[in-house]
Amino acid sequence: ADPTLWSNPEKSQQVMREKKRLDSLLATEAELARRSSDITAYFDLAREGEEVAADLRREVDALRGLVEKLETETLLSGENDERSAIVTIHPGAGGTESQDWAEMLMRMYLRWAERQGFSTQLYEYQPGDEAGIKSATFGVNGEHAYGLLTSEIGVHRLVRISPFDQAKRRHTSFASVYVSPEIDETIEININPDDIRTDTYRSGGKGGQHVNTTDSAVRITHIATGIVVACQNERSQHKNRERAMSILRSRLYEYELEKKRAVTKGIEDSKLDIDFGSQIRSYVLQPYRMVKDLRTRVEIGDVDRVLDGDLNELIRGYLQLRRKEQRA
Repeated sequence: ADPTLWSNPEKSQQVMREKKRLDSLLATEAELARRSSDITAYFDLAREGEEVAADLRREVDALRGLVEKLETETLLSGENDERSAIVTIHPGAGGTESQDWAEMLMRMYLRWAERQGFSTQLYEYQPGDEAGIKSATFGVNGEHAYGLLTSEIGVHRLVRISPFDQAKRRHTSFASVYVSPEIDETIEININPDDIRTDTYRSGGKGGQHVNTTDSAVRITHIATGIVVACQNERSQHKNRERAMSILRSRLYEYELEKKRAVTKGIEDSKLDIDFGSQIRSYVLQPYRMVKDLRTRVEIGDVDRVLDGDLNELIRGYLQLRRKEQRA
């Protein structure tokens, strides 16, 4: 109601974010109360001899899912866990096999984001020579997106019968996933113009009149750290450069945070090679079917469900492990 609030965009944005967070808490409390009341009512009907077993089971399952979601959120206590996320995927060695696996991972995360009610925006997409992708960067916008997706940072391994091998042999493919928090104006990151190299190139999208006709796509290399970011989703080179700089600031912020964590942990996860020694999770489609997280030992037999974006059990296992390590 304060008329001066809207004259300060930065303050008004902070207030609206806080309002949205509180609205969400109130809505969640109301939903918990409603579902608990519904379950109590079904028990009363059951005592009176009504056939409500199927309805009761459905309500209990829905309440269980809501409680698990809330339990997961209580594990998100990191400095930037509440922020949106920027996800970058690169295939490992192996050509078409790994490039196809990288695209499968991208689809998995986009489906997961859709299930969570998060919005996504593709910033950079480099298609593979025959199939899959050479690299991709996209944003996942929503509360706690970064905190949830920190569980995915590392190398993911796929074992399957290759659809690209005429001999139908079993192949092992690797792809790396890197996640950084989407930072806003409240965090100041200074970048020396002399420390960056900017290249322009033609967008490699999937079609359209503007694609491949102008050098609108932008690639920025931070020379000191070797971090490379790119953006090609805008028609304007200026807008692509602006977005790429925003991604670079987020990557540099996460880079500095990771260096600080490495001092205490003795490791630096973001610099692991894309090979057997640095994998965090295996997805085995042949000779048996299993997804296994090598850090938490969580195992899921329904691989298709995971690849279709059902990652919450894996994410919750990682967050519980992180909380345990923080308390140790």
